[in-house]
Amino acid sequence: MHKESAIREPLILGDKTFKQITDDVCRPIENQAPRGWYILITIATVIALYGVGCILYLIGEGIGTWGLNNAVDWAWDITNFVWWVGIGHAGTLISAVLLLFRQKWRMAVNRSAEAMTIFAVIMAAIFPGIHMGRIWVSYWVLPLPNQFGSLWVNFNSPLLWDVFAISTYFSVSLVFWYIGLIPDFATIRDRMTKPLTKKIYGILSFGWSGRAKHWNRFEIVSLVLAGIATPLVFSVHSIVSFDFATSVIPGWHTTIFPPYFVAGAVFSGFAMVQTLMLIVRKVMHLEAYIHTKHIEYMNIVIMVTGSIVGVAYLTELFMAWYSGVEYESYAFLNRATGPMAWAYWVMMTCNVISPQLMWVKKWRRNLTFTFILSIIVNIGMWFERFVIIVTSLYRGHMPASWAYFYPTWVDVGVFVGTIGIFSVLYLLYARYFPVLAISEVKTILKSSGENYKEGFGAGEGYYGPDGSHGHAHHESQEEVVENTQHEESTVELSEEELAQNKSTLLDRIGTADASEADDLKQISGVGPVLEKTLNSIGIYKFEQVSKMTSEEYNLLDSLTKSFPGRAERDNWAAQATELMTK
Repeated sequence: MHKESAIREPLILGDKTFKQITDDVCRPIENQAPRGWYILITIATVIALYGVGCILYLIGEGIGTWGLNNAVDWAWDITNFVWWVGIGHAGTLISAVLLLFRQKWRMAVNRSAEAMTIFAVIMAAIFPGIHMGRIWVSYWVLPLPNQFGSLWVNFNSPLLWDVFAISTYFSVSLVFWYIGLIPDFATIRDRMTKPLTKKIYGILSFGWSGRAKHWNRFEIVSLVLAGIATPLVFSVHSIVSFDFATSVIPGWHTTIFPPYFVAGAVFSGFAMVQTLMLIVRKVMHLEAYIHTKHIEYMNIVIMVTGSIVGVAYLTELFMAWYSGVEYESYAFLNRATGPMAWAYWVMMTCNVISPQLMWVKKWRRNLTFTFILSIIVNIGMWFERFVIIVTSLYRGHMPASWAYFYPTWVDVGVFVGTIGIFSVLYLLYARYFPVLAISEVKTILKSSGENYKEGFGAGEGYYGPDGSHGHAHHESQEEVVENTQHEESTVELSEEELAQNKSTLLDRIGTADASEADDLKQISGVGPVLEKTLNSIGIYKFEQVSKMTSEEYNLLDSLTKSFPGRAERDNWAAQATELMTK
């Protein structure tokens, strides 16, 4: 087994086994959602409903409800469109590019980043549709030759290329995301006890059985899709930037836009991943899998891409001055000193100055600081789009047509509403889908797990923190429990002996019935199936579990016939005692 250097920080903290990884990831799906999830979904739903109301009002009344004027005919709508497309880039980058480079740290965050990509692109797709005004005839912009006569086929519109780019990006990202989910859907399918949920996850898993042929095809398809998705990361946002770069408007007509937009997209995308993962990690109790090291790696990417964006800003200023074009020079001077200079300086502060704070190791490893900074970065990237679009339009070639832009409540409502819709979709995903790639995280346990690193160089097998050899524990690490039955490691006992053990166990820990049952799944290592087994023995309450000692654990192992030593190793008695006091 390949082992990493002990100097490198582990990617999985704690004394984790393969079974525990499955339990930790599946717990939010199998059990009742945490209270924090219900609070967040309620807030997000209210905001989403308000946004849907604003969109319906907009469709009914027309885009005159926006704050557009003769000078500024693109504003918040396209700003939001480009911002959402940019956010969607990090998911594909983490999954595809980092997969090709064999970066192990991606495995804890790739699944949620991919989901973020899907939902962000859906939000982006809303804005071109409502911007056209008559959304019920939006299909006219599609290239349907001879369907409506030559009048409606408009290949000259740059927005048509956005449709091609985004639909391609969405399709590839969706397939890439779903392919990665299939093995985990099969794991959840095998753990479900209710027929309906078992059937649903069975359909979603596409008949996955975990055979070598399936894994081989899975690996091949993942690499092929990663190879396809990687150029998309760079091409899609380049195409979006052509909406501006192909124009002759000062401030837009520049060849630096494609790489500049791509860097900005990765910059904002990683910041949004940070925001979401820090919330998910807390609400879903995944601190062992998403920890300081993962956050630090992503902060380094934010710092690098933020520096690239800063260089792009300075390049724009230099080229505007060096060109000698009066209108170009004024466009950038007006951005920095004109009536809307406040937006420009908000952008510079958030996107150029704030990422440089990540040079301090203590700060980039601080979770609270990272969370605040990730929000600041996304605010700054929204203002970047706003500055590019609005400040280039509101003062054009003719001073007589100059006009200040004021957003209306509909502008704000539609934008805030898309954040609410995005949050609802993401929270539903976190509730019913595995937020970590279970199968992928398991592949790095023996090379990057904390306890394996502690035993690095000490010989074969697992060594505990005290240096003691733990072959029994090592054997439990080898248990693969998703799709195969556990091989019984206890000696076969007769029915009479089992009955005697059950009677002895209940005499020592006490009896109870189903009417006074506690939720035993709150004990780490107890899932729905094991809880059912404990109930069949007669164990229903935390009080019974709290009385267990080594002798009772051995009796329990003989009755459950699965995962010998787990109850004692996880110290169920202490856990139950703690749960009784709550």
